[in-house]
Amino acid sequence: MSQQPVLLPYADPAFVADPFPLYRQLREDGPVRRVVIAGGLEAWLVTRYEDGIVALSDPRLSSDVRDASDPQLMQRLPATERESMLRNMLRSDPPDHTRLRRLVSKAFTARRVAELQPRVQVIADRLLDAIVPVGHADLVKDFALPLPVTVISELLGVPMADRHEFQRLTDDMILQGTAPPDPAQVDAAWQQMRSYLTRLLEAKRAQPGGDLLSALITTRDEEHRLDEDELIAMAFLLLAAGYITTVNLIGSGIAALLAHPGQLQMLREDSALLPGAIEEFLRYDGPVSPGIARFAREDVTIAGVAVPRGATVLVASAIADRDPARFSDPDHLDITRQDNTHLAFGHGIHYCLGAPLARLEGQIAIGTVLRRLHHLTLAVPPGELQWRPGGLRGPERLPVTFTSADPD
Repeated sequence: MSQQPVLLPYADPAFVADPFPLYRQLREDGPVRRVVIAGGLEAWLVTRYEDGIVALSDPRLSSDVRDASDPQLMQRLPATERESMLRNMLRSDPPDHTRLRRLVSKAFTARRVAELQPRVQVIADRLLDAIVPVGHADLVKDFALPLPVTVISELLGVPMADRHEFQRLTDDMILQGTAPPDPAQVDAAWQQMRSYLTRLLEAKRAQPGGDLLSALITTRDEEHRLDEDELIAMAFLLLAAGYITTVNLIGSGIAALLAHPGQLQMLREDSALLPGAIEEFLRYDGPVSPGIARFAREDVTIAGVAVPRGATVLVASAIADRDPARFSDPDHLDITRQDNTHLAFGHGIHYCLGAPLARLEGQIAIGTVLRRLHHLTLAVPPGELQWRPGGLRGPERLPVTFTSADPD
């Protein structure tokens, strides 16, 4: 393409708070745009819904970062991640992806997830029990974060005493600010995480439980289908992916309702709207922004645009999910929207395995907040909310005030 790459200005607080005006302009400018993303890396941005569907289904676009031609991509990965943490479902293609996904898919079926509903509700209520008498809270720190951390930790068998440290290390490894991270600090976190997971898996090998990690160990040791690096990488992916995007779904969903009081009131009055509301929150302001990375195995043409072999292709789900060719009035939040097949969970063989669990947690979390916290109001002006600056989108804090709907 002849255009100069467009810089996505993650250092600009206005863009971080509301990237959608620029996203809209990029989509209107063309179906595929060269952009400079966080860290100064260049990518080819796929901006429209139908093109995104095609790209996410194209086997010529790889999930493996080792297929990228830009050496910066591998160089910027911490050494520990490069050496031993890349062999997971998120960064692999068939046949390895097929084998790895099959090992854990039974734990995330709709039926198995539905069985978790009572426990997720207990966790949500317990967290709100602690803040209801106070009348104010940070709904990210006090609720949206600990809920999915607790759920995924229990599912995989992470001891209670380890959860805070596990979450801290994950934040150091993945969550990025506007300033370039300290490579030594990030790699140290990756090393500590690998060491922690190695110890955890050794403990479960010695004394298995009824959790998913114990089941994966049994699969590895008895069927030889996971080697040690794959087992560690799988454990990390399930733990980290099992909570980070769900935190953002819950936080962004509540923030969207607070910015649209009519929609909030409608949802309070009719809890049957909750499943559709979760889909709308995912479409309207999803937890991944701008989208999903792929790497061209060969020269490809996307929407009439020639993309060279090795290029980073960013399928911009956050932009495509507001494509007016696919969604009517796409910049409007409508919790009653029908035919809401968004791309927030991806598409094709890499469609998010944890989508049923994220949906369940989102419904229970937001439904419980609306049922138990009345007169819910932001405790700061909306313009003072701080949002995560790149890749993973959601409010960093969500300070609110409220009155209790619980009986005295």
